[in-house]
Amino acid sequence: MPSTMDWINEPLGVVEGMFAASQNHRPSGWEAKVVEFFKEQLKEKEAQSSVPSLNDVPLHYLKPDSLVKFRCLIQDMFDPEFYMGVYETVDPSTNAKTLRCGRYKDVAECSVDFSSRTMTTAERQTFYCVPIPGENSWVKEMYAGGSQARVVPSTSYVPSRQKRSFEEDEDMDVQPQKEGHAGSQSPVEQHGNGDCKRQETEAPSGRETSASHLDLNFPLPGEKGPSCLVKVYEDWDIFKLNDALEVYGILSVSPALSALADEKDALLDPSECMETAEEQRVHSPPASLVPRLHMVYAKPLLHNNPLLPCTPPQDTSTFFSSTPSEAAAVREELLSYFTRVLLGDALAAEFLLLQLISTVYARRDVLPLGKFTVNLSGCPAVASYTERLYQILQQLVPSSYYLAMSLQNMNRMRLAPKKDYVANRLVSGTLQLDKNTTLFLDETRLEQGQLDATGVRNVTALGNVISWQKVDYDFNYHQMEFPCNINVLVVSEGRSLLPSDCRVHLQPQVAPFTVEEYVSGVQGPQASSQLNKFRMYLSAARLLDYSIPDEVTKSVEDDFVDMRKDDPQGVSAEDLHRMLVVARLLSLSLGQTSLSRDVWARAKHMETLRRSRLEQHRSVNGNEP
Repeated sequence: MPSTMDWINEPLGVVEGMFAASQNHRPSGWEAKVVEFFKEQLKEKEAQSSVPSLNDVPLHYLKPDSLVKFRCLIQDMFDPEFYMGVYETVDPSTNAKTLRCGRYKDVAECSVDFSSRTMTTAERQTFYCVPIPGENSWVKEMYAGGSQARVVPSTSYVPSRQKRSFEEDEDMDVQPQKEGHAGSQSPVEQHGNGDCKRQETEAPSGRETSASHLDLNFPLPGEKGPSCLVKVYEDWDIFKLNDALEVYGILSVSPALSALADEKDALLDPSECMETAEEQRVHSPPASLVPRLHMVYAKPLLHNNPLLPCTPPQDTSTFFSSTPSEAAAVREELLSYFTRVLLGDALAAEFLLLQLISTVYARRDVLPLGKFTVNLSGCPAVASYTERLYQILQQLVPSSYYLAMSLQNMNRMRLAPKKDYVANRLVSGTLQLDKNTTLFLDETRLEQGQLDATGVRNVTALGNVISWQKVDYDFNYHQMEFPCNINVLVVSEGRSLLPSDCRVHLQPQVAPFTVEEYVSGVQGPQASSQLNKFRMYLSAARLLDYSIPDEVTKSVEDDFVDMRKDDPQGVSAEDLHRMLVVARLLSLSLGQTSLSRDVWARAKHMETLRRSRLEQHRSVNGNEP
C-alpha cells in the first residue's frame, strides 16, 4: 500500500501500477479500482487536509503531476474530447515495445507506435471551473488555515507569463473597478504575500478585455484565484452547470500544452479547421494560467462553510440537537446584534434572520418552495449605512455579492450569462452564482435617468431570480432557463421597484442625524468563537429537515378560514403561503424540525405587526403604494 506522500506526490505511479497489474492478470475494471483507491484514501479528514489546494497555494508552489484539490463551480462545459487511452511506445535503441496508459495525462510519452493494434482511443469530458463566486475572505482563510499540506516552490516548473508591452501593463493597472462591488481580498493579499504571482490569475476589472489578455471568465468582477480545466473520465452526466464541487485530481501544467496549441495554430489551415482561432485560444489556454486537473474523485458541496462538515443534513443538525439551549442562546445573541445593526428595530431583525436561513428546498412545477426575498424599506439615505450592513453580513455568510443598483450598473453590467458561438463558450454573468449565495441589492443608489435595453433586461433578470429562482441564459437565438437558489435581500428607501416575498419597513430608534455616527460605532462580536457560532448557526439552520404534523395542519386551515371571515378582502392565499414560509423559517431558526402551534401563533403575530406597520407607513405617506 503506497504511503500518504506516495499517493499524493506520485499519483500517476499508483495509476500505472494498477494498469500494469491489469495487463499481467487480465482482470477488467482497473479504472474503477483506481477511483476506489483514491476514494478510500480520502475518507479521513486528515488525509483530505494533507492534499494541497489550488484555492490556497500559488500554482508555482505545486508539484506537477501531484494530487491536488480544487473548491470550485462548474462555469462551463466544453465538448467531449478523444485521447489515447492505451498506446505503445518503442525504445529507439532496442526496439522494445511498452504498453502505456493515457488516462489522467495530457501529453503522451515520446516514440508512440501509431500503427500498433493495441492502441485504443477513449473519451473524456472537460469542465471549465472557477473558484466559488463571492466566497468571503473568512471562508478562504479558514480553509487555508485548516490545511496540513506541505508545499515548497517547484523547481521543475516555472510559470511563463504571456508577453506584453509595458503600455499594456499600464492599461491593466489603471483599469477601473466596477462600481458597487465590495469584493473581498484573497488570503494571499491579506497575509501580505502579494508577490506570489497571483496577479496572473486576477479577473478583469471590466467585462471588456482586449484579445491579447486572457479572460478567465469569472462571474463576478474583481475576483481572484485560479480557473481550471477539469478533465472528467466517468459519470460526467451526474454533474450539472453551476454545481459546486471539491475536485481531487492530478495536476497537469506541462509547457508542452501551450507549445502544442501554438503548433496547432501554425500548422492547421483555417479553411480546413473546424475550430476558430478564438475557440482554440479559449479551449487551450496556457497551462501556467489555466492548469489542467484530471479528476480522480469529486464530492458535491452542500455548502462552503468550513465550520460544518460537507455531509448529509442529518450530520450537520448536531449543532442544534446536541445543545438545544446553546443554539437558543446563539439565536438570541444574533437577534440582539441584528437589532443594533438595524437601528434598534427588533422586528426587522427577526425577518432578516429568517431571510438569511431561507433556501429553495423543493420545486413544484415552476414554483420554488422555500424562497424568501425580503425588501427592507425605509433605510436611511446615508451611503455608508447600506454598505456597512453588507459588510456585517459578509462576516456571517460564506458567499455574498453587493450590487449597487445605480443607473450605470444596470445599463452596463451583464447579469445573465451569454453564449459566445465564435469562441464556443458560455460567457459568465453576475447571476451565475452558487446556491445560497446572499445577493445584496442596494436600491438606495438609484438615481434619475433612463434604462436602456440592457438595463431593462437586467432588471427583468433580477425579477425572475426573486420570483421564480431562475436565470434565463442568452443563447442568441433562444433563451434557456437555468434554476438557481440565490438568497436575495433588497434594501431601499421606499418600496422596491423589484418584487419581493416580504416587505419590512424599517423603524429606526435612532435620530436620523446621528445614524452615520451610530452605525460606525456598532461593533461586531469581539470574540472569534462567538462569530463562528453565528456562522455555524446560520448555515446549520438552513440544512435542517422540516415537516408539519397533521394536527397543526388542521389548526392552520381553521385559522385561515377565520381570518378570511374577518377580512375577506385583506387575506388571500398568497398571505397564507407567506405565513407558512415565515412559520417554517421561524421553526428552523429555533432548531425545531416540525411546526408547533406556539410557533404558528408567533409567526401570525409577526405578520400582523409587519402588516400594521406598513399600513401605518402608508397612512403617513399616502402617495406610496
